Amino acid sequence: MSTLVLLLGDQLSTSMSSLEGFDKTSDIVLLAEVREEATYVKHHKKKIAFLFSAMRHFAEELRSNEYQVKYVKYDDSDNKGSLYAEVEAFINSKKKEGGQVIKRVVVAHPAEYRLAEEIKTWQTKLSVEVDITEDNRFVAEPDAFKKWADGRKQFRMEYFYREMRKSTGYLMDDKQPEKGKWNFDSDNRNKLPKDHKVPEPTKFSPDDITNEVISLVKEHFDDHFGDLSDFHYATTRKQALKVLDEFIEQRLPLFGTYQDAMTQDEAWMYHSHVSFYLNCGLLMPHEVMKAAQDAYDNGDAPINSVEGFIRQILGWREYIRGFYWYFMPGLKNDNYLEAKRALPKFFWTANTQMNCLSQCVSQTKENAYTHHIQRLMVLGNFALLAGLDPEQVNEWYLIVYADAYEWVELPNVSSMVLFADGGQLASKPYAASGAYINKMSNYCSHCHYSVKEKTGPQACPFNYLYWDFLIRHQSRFEKNPRMAMIYRTMSKMDPEKLSHMKEDANVFLLKVENNEEV
Repeated sequence: MSTLVLLLGDQLSTSMSSLEGFDKTSDIVLLAEVREEATYVKHHKKKIAFLFSAMRHFAEELRSNEYQVKYVKYDDSDNKGSLYAEVEAFINSKKKEGGQVIKRVVVAHPAEYRLAEEIKTWQTKLSVEVDITEDNRFVAEPDAFKKWADGRKQFRMEYFYREMRKSTGYLMDDKQPEKGKWNFDSDNRNKLPKDHKVPEPTKFSPDDITNEVISLVKEHFDDHFGDLSDFHYATTRKQALKVLDEFIEQRLPLFGTYQDAMTQDEAWMYHSHVSFYLNCGLLMPHEVMKAAQDAYDNGDAPINSVEGFIRQILGWREYIRGFYWYFMPGLKNDNYLEAKRALPKFFWTANTQMNCLSQCVSQTKENAYTHHIQRLMVLGNFALLAGLDPEQVNEWYLIVYADAYEWVELPNVSSMVLFADGGQLASKPYAASGAYINKMSNYCSHCHYSVKEKTGPQACPFNYLYWDFLIRHQSRFEKNPRMAMIYRTMSKMDPEKLSHMKEDANVFLLKVENNEEV
């Protein structure tokens, strides 16, 4: 009797719980590039190339460590097109061969709801034992968020994060937070100085495996969004560890200070770029956080940078994963603000005179990446203010980013970006005028529009869209304690000025609906 271990494309680690107790003399690992997973949304070309290459490299690593591996390539003539069909076909092939029969299938818990629900049906359909083990690519136990959340009226990340700090000991001085503060975010909002030189990200030249995958993507996914040129991402654990090491050495010291900054034609900034590798299993969260903690302990990086970085992993990543499972499947259909406007074409083409949006979409198209402030306060802010349909916005974010999987994308977009859950995650919408973008970037100085203008044809659209959003949703938000001051300010504004801003917003949004250039 042998066991078939199915490793999903985001479970590329020999530390996966599904591999515990693996018998290299009889058990088999199955990895498969299947149409169903590659095309349930039309993923960015670089995202597919990255994951297929990482999967193929990981299969080679397993083989070099004497694992028996069955690998199904996307263009194999007998590719069955879905994970279930590949598992079923492999089990049936073993029966026909008359050798060791597969009596058990093991898979670590999928990170996405749709696939988890499907795999729960496999045991009945296959008539074979199917064990779903814990997804151990996270720090918190699977039910940790539920235990924390049950009975609460508010689910704020900051308080979950504090509990995670206490339970893990990261940046703790006995029972108190290091330097007496849980959060140093107030130190992390600096604009990048003029002529400041940002270190280059870690890059790798594609090897034969990656070049083969790039050719495959060109052939089979030519109609998908995104560029394939200049592919330079890590596709092995060894390379991912080098990305981490060079971030700690070269960019972590100033990461905190400039983590919210945006700069013309600068895609990578001081960010770590390890979300690619954490979210597919090439890196594990504890080793990433330990590297940052060690840098702080050794005096190589300041507290604001290290705390800000650890908060992204131990706070946001763990919290978002728990939030997703706690509120699914209802979270997928939430639309508290009743937003219905279709996604504009410029989210695909970057053809807009709004420089900040053009920059962010262009970098997304080129890299399958932008950093979190670009995603939240430029792209997301526009989607919120313009009332874009949450379903279309979620699909776009899931398609375009190489680190996007539904478990991390959906709560960030629906709950944080679009306030579609009505405030379960965020205490208020992340809505902002052009002033915020101007404060944190130099985009506005290169823009067709004027950030100083509030109304008229040259006014920054974010300015009048912001006030139009507040007017449209006044009944929902005027009693929100964090928004009371802005509504008091609005009540003192010249009604004629507000009327002009609403008119400008209506004209602009009509152009957006008609896919005219804006």
